Amino acid sequence: MVQFTLPKNSKITQGKTWPRPVNAKSQREYRIYRWSPDDGRNPRVDTYYVDTGDCGPMVLDALIWIKNNVDQTLTFRRSCREGICGSCSMNIDGTNTLACTKAMSDISGAIRIYPLPHMPVVKDLVPDLTNFYAQHASIQPWLQTVSPTPQKEWKQSHDDRQKLDGLYECILCACCSTACPSYWWNSERFLGPAALLQAQRFIMDSRDEATGHRLDNLEDPFRLYRCHTIMNCAKACPKHLNPAKAIADIKRMLVERQVYPSFRCAGILPANPESIVPVVASNFRL
Repeated sequence: MVQFTLPKNSKITQGKTWPRPVNAKSQREYRIYRWSPDDGRNPRVDTYYVDTGDCGPMVLDALIWIKNNVDQTLTFRRSCREGICGSCSMNIDGTNTLACTKAMSDISGAIRIYPLPHMPVVKDLVPDLTNFYAQHASIQPWLQTVSPTPQKEWKQSHDDRQKLDGLYECILCACCSTACPSYWWNSERFLGPAALLQAQRFIMDSRDEATGHRLDNLEDPFRLYRCHTIMNCAKACPKHLNPAKAIADIKRMLVERQVYPSFRCAGILPANPESIVPVVASNFRL
């Protein structure tokens, strides 16, 4: 018989409501997910009240205020506070984002904070990103060349450099991957939006000479093709990138390298190789 209820030790319970700050002119209510592997208790949601006149405007400022003034056991990651490192990624008000760039004023009512969804939790708001980083390493995120190393640097034209825009800015915060339903169900085999965006970044780099190897590494029913273009990744990305487009471009390149030789053998060689995919699609409609 199928059971659709969570195990008893996974059900979130009502936690502690902490005292309101004294003499605060303005306050915001925070409801924060808490869980520790050390006490054997179920996850809970604690309620805090933040004196907004005594801290900065961002959600991360409030979390730091709580840790410094109310509850020192609250655990979360943070580093740069500038939206660059990706450390403070978490689910705020139902959306994966960075706490350091999410303003309290953007949220109405109580501010609800949970760790990134569908990831093992280390403690409180800290997810276990071991598998996420291993998948990133699997796409070999470094330049691979066979040509002799130049005396100074690998040169790149302005046009080739512009092809990397929208790819290199990824900060590996995992907001996109943990917002993807396909990644939720197949995280052990599907690389996810973040890793595939980084793969496309090196595939498109004119200085890299391992394009064929990289495409071979991705041509797999699960590693790449579990993406169903749901677009949650593009909506969740705090850097406003579009991993879904990068994944679609990889799929297109895989089709082109298979179909293009067939066109050449048949004597049908389009002037623009990128026009192959629409031609093949039109043939299927016929």
